[in-house]
Amino acid sequence: MDWTWYLFRFDRRINRALLWQALLIVALLAAMLGVIGQVIHLFNAEGALKLSIKLDFDFGLDDLFKLVDPRAYGSLASFDRATLILKAFGMALFSWIFVATATKRLHDRDRSGLWIVPFFLIPGLFSQFSDLLPDSNWMLPFSLAASSLWLWGFVEMFCVPGTSGTNRFGPDPLAEMEDGAVPASPLAISWDQQSEIEFVPPSASPPGGMHVKRGT
Repeated sequence: MDWTWYLFRFDRRINRALLWQALLIVALLAAMLGVIGQVIHLFNAEGALKLSIKLDFDFGLDDLFKLVDPRAYGSLASFDRATLILKAFGMALFSWIFVATATKRLHDRDRSGLWIVPFFLIPGLFSQFSDLLPDSNWMLPFSLAASSLWLWGFVEMFCVPGTSGTNRFGPDPLAEMEDGAVPASPLAISWDQQSEIEFVPPSASPPGGMHVKRGT
């Protein structure tokens, strides 16, 4: 597999299993960055080892929506420089991987990558700013609409199989996997058995059977 294309590019198609796998990769990378952050925090300003360790793998795509929320900027003051760098790096990396793989998965459903806006961006922004909205009954339809869009996007990208055969975004990834599941051996292709082996009927000597042709 071309991992650069799989995780970072936006062309062609992937199936739903590869999208689930991308989320697993993001979770593993988030855990790794969390461990790196804790290793850095083992040392205080004087270089002495701290005895207490608190693991916090707080690297989620929800942080992406906090960038447009001024209320979240105040909490950044509580983080040291190393934590801010790790969070910024993790958020940029994970967001890119998610958008790239989700776009290819939408292509598998014969949809444009712009469908990420109603499936992901609008519900995420509504969730981020929902506490600022009035607590009234007329907001209920908007809440239901945002939840419905999120559920629709989840089913589209993670549950429903892709379109069968080639669509406008490329060939069917499942068909490509089936075609290449049992690749032919180069040795078997290059070895012409009929030109090198012949069956000899029984005779006096040597005994009959299968022999290698002379001169091969």
